[in-house]
Amino acid sequence: MTTSLTRYIDPEESMAAQTDGTNIPHVLTVMAQRYIGEHPPHGPVYRVTRGSDIRKLENHTYSFPIGRIFPEMHAGQRVYAWAKLWIEEPQEFIFLLRCLGPVRLYHNGEQRFGSAPEEEAEGAPPLKLKIGLVRGWNHFVLELGQRADGRCGAEFGSGNRKNKPYTFLAPSLERQGEEGWIYTSPMDSPLPQIPAATMSEQVVSGAASWLPKRADTSDWQGRLEQLYGLSPGLKAISWTSVRVDPAMTGPVTVSGIAYGPVTFIWNGHKVYEAAGEGSFSFNLESCRRSGSLVAYSTCSEESWGFQLHENLTNAVLHSPVKVHGYAGKWLHLGPFAADVELRANDYMKMDTVAAGSSGEVFWTTNEPEAFVRPFLENELFGRWNYPLGVTLFGLLETSRLLARSDMTDYVTRHVEFATSTYAYSLWDRKQFGAAGLNNQLSHIDSLDDCGSFGALAILANRLRQLKGARAVSDDIAHYIMNVQDRLEDGTLYRRIGVSPSMHNTMWCDDMYMSVPFLCRYSELSGDLRYVEEASRQLLLYKKYLYMPEQQIMSHVYDVSSGKPSLTTWGRGNGWVFFSLSVLLQALPKGHSSYKEILRFYRELAEGYLRLQGKNGLWHQVLTDPESYEEASCTSMFMYGFALGVRHGWLLEPQAFTRAVMSGWNGLCARVIDKHGNLYGVCKGSSWSYSNAYYKHELGWNLNDTHGIGIVLLAGIEANAMMNSLGMKS
Repeated sequence: MTTSLTRYIDPEESMAAQTDGTNIPHVLTVMAQRYIGEHPPHGPVYRVTRGSDIRKLENHTYSFPIGRIFPEMHAGQRVYAWAKLWIEEPQEFIFLLRCLGPVRLYHNGEQRFGSAPEEEAEGAPPLKLKIGLVRGWNHFVLELGQRADGRCGAEFGSGNRKNKPYTFLAPSLERQGEEGWIYTSPMDSPLPQIPAATMSEQVVSGAASWLPKRADTSDWQGRLEQLYGLSPGLKAISWTSVRVDPAMTGPVTVSGIAYGPVTFIWNGHKVYEAAGEGSFSFNLESCRRSGSLVAYSTCSEESWGFQLHENLTNAVLHSPVKVHGYAGKWLHLGPFAADVELRANDYMKMDTVAAGSSGEVFWTTNEPEAFVRPFLENELFGRWNYPLGVTLFGLLETSRLLARSDMTDYVTRHVEFATSTYAYSLWDRKQFGAAGLNNQLSHIDSLDDCGSFGALAILANRLRQLKGARAVSDDIAHYIMNVQDRLEDGTLYRRIGVSPSMHNTMWCDDMYMSVPFLCRYSELSGDLRYVEEASRQLLLYKKYLYMPEQQIMSHVYDVSSGKPSLTTWGRGNGWVFFSLSVLLQALPKGHSSYKEILRFYRELAEGYLRLQGKNGLWHQVLTDPESYEEASCTSMFMYGFALGVRHGWLLEPQAFTRAVMSGWNGLCARVIDKHGNLYGVCKGSSWSYSNAYYKHELGWNLNDTHGIGIVLLAGIEANAMMNSLGMKS
């Protein structure tokens, strides 16, 4: 257990021990560069997903509806399902398993679970199974039997879409890189072996074949009726990459057979048009570099599509985007209605669905029911969640202070990763059960899912127009104002939480999940209703959660019992004070609530000032100096104090100025090491009526994204405060 007496780092390893170790720009540079270096800006991973009855549910568990797939299955038979996960670091992870019949679960060849009759009964709750995952590939096999009453099947997976839900991959040599599970038909005998590594399907099952079936594409000749059927007038886009031999001196010659009208576009320029069926040949003149070759095909009465001859002169074809699980060279998009003007460039960033002849469509392979999908597999870059909203806000403001355009670009690229794929992810979720990226943004059902990162997206969009950012902002504003659950007096609350213990609760954290976004959106839209709502919510939360005797906030109000928890959690209070500071900057001074909100800010500031620890840091439980020193709440109090000094919100600013500087020195000496690592950040919380939970059970994480950004922001505001007072960093 970490207490206030525990040091996270040896003083010699601290940031403060280094030359310029408390110089704010220097510390911010080291911390920001460490974060960016550890989280490179990789794009999405594209994988093949096959049409299958085994698919994800909304909570990101996979459904195995064995009774529906095999209605002829009988008791005594079993179906095997097999998949694998790649894990970066060894860890224990809790999976969710719902047994709809007899189930055995194997992990890396070892049985980890076997169901009991009561666990298979109708209405039985899902089970939480803790499994020790190893670094590298982890192979999972489900053995699914049938009860005498006919029940069979299961639901299995990570079971929580809020964090980083796992996507399982096809495990066999034949399907390397594909997403999803493979499974057998009902078997009378057990598998010859339970696979614990990637191997051939035939080695595992003998003569039994694995599903879903893979189409035989050996006779693929570019006939698009195999993908889209035969309906004269339909159109489709095909796209490949031509890689030119750098030693070439002549043109690239392209030749082949057309099965109907087709037009070829080379790097945006039309180079050849075939009016109908027949052979063709054309050159890519002045070709000194690789590029995109696009074909627009139209369905004729008898066929459509085209086939290029295998060998191009001086060049080779490659898939234009790396798609794991696909060895083909062309991607296809369609079909489109006859009256549509085809514009491939609109879709070549692979982040947009197209309006097809019978609904929205996305890129696919040359195999029917083998779809191309983007998956977000980075640990952090490109993800949308509320801690990252704070982290990237801190990085964005750091880039301004340091005049680092590369850091600005990193933040805007991260945000645009999410916003540009927003519309796609809504479609992906609808098509496949759960989205392969934007797992929270594509399924908003709480303030956590939208407000924090949404506020950051508005700020980032001011620097350059980010694709999809305005649509995302508009939808979030609609959600907060019209969809999120409220009490009768209009107070935002959590009617349904991520676990039963969180149902019917109101968290002071949710001030940060709503107030800053409403302030930013009010500025974006020019509509004062949103900042008005922000001020109303803050005062409503004060009514339910403020403890005037201590001048701090209770963490949670239990709506079911009608009383506050009276727990004094540090970061929960930090979220409120942070939000107050944002609101005071956005709210017109002539607003009817301004004086009341300023008074509330001052009351809280006095309460927090009294609770600062001897090392300059605040504690995990604010009122318990024996609880561990906590970095994120320390930073939020510093941030609010520094703004108050600079904006004249505090009646006696000297004490708060000292508190800010003491806090900064404490951060550099006790929780930031010389490499820019951040210690002592409380991990994501549940809630309790007892401070003992926060002190003893709710530990801290290294480099937790709940803390990195707000430490940067605390440094930035401390620096601005010092500049306003004529002090040196």
